[in-house]
Amino acid sequence: MDAECLQLRPPDSFAVRKMSSKLNTDTVQRTKKQWTLFITGLIAIVAGLSILGIFGIRKIYREYQKQKLMRENPVIKISELKIKAPILEGTDNVTLSKAAGHFLGTGDFGTGNYCIAGHSSTLYKEYFNNLKDVELGMTITLYDKDKNEYMYTVTENFIVEPSEVWVLDDFGDNRITIITCTDDGTQRQVVVGKLK
Repeated sequence: MDAECLQLRPPDSFAVRKMSSKLNTDTVQRTKKQWTLFITGLIAIVAGLSILGIFGIRKIYREYQKQKLMRENPVIKISELKIKAPILEGTDNVTLSKAAGHFLGTGDFGTGNYCIAGHSSTLYKEYFNNLKDVELGMTITLYDKDKNEYMYTVTENFIVEPSEVWVLDDFGDNRITIITCTDDGTQRQVVVGKLK
């Protein structure tokens, strides 16, 4: 073999610098792309967690408010339907957005026709959503502020037009009347329970 063939020649410095520069440029471009994707992904994760956190906090706060209302106010409970709701005075929108509402001027606990209203909806979690599944003979339990218990037996379940307010009248007995919207919201479901 020829000695010249085996002789190693140092690489051309210009070619090495050019090759090194190209590698550095590719690496920098790839690194910028990776960082951009990483930052974008991180922002998406933080935004998603923030949104979930807001909804989670809101749900926890609503549950806290519900429990507080139940401790401080009368409560209606229908165990078979998993209904348990605080009762506030009045039936305006603000009241019904927080609890069931007692119609002012109607009966009292265990006397007269104690009438309450509450929302039900197929879309939202409302207190009386399950009321459509009520059956005659079920027990309705009413607790006053001092948590004294009044038990009623469901004796009637029917639908009326919103203008039919006769259901709020005193019928000479001791009953509870629960009023909520039908699924389409155009009529009212009325559930009557007589005091045991």
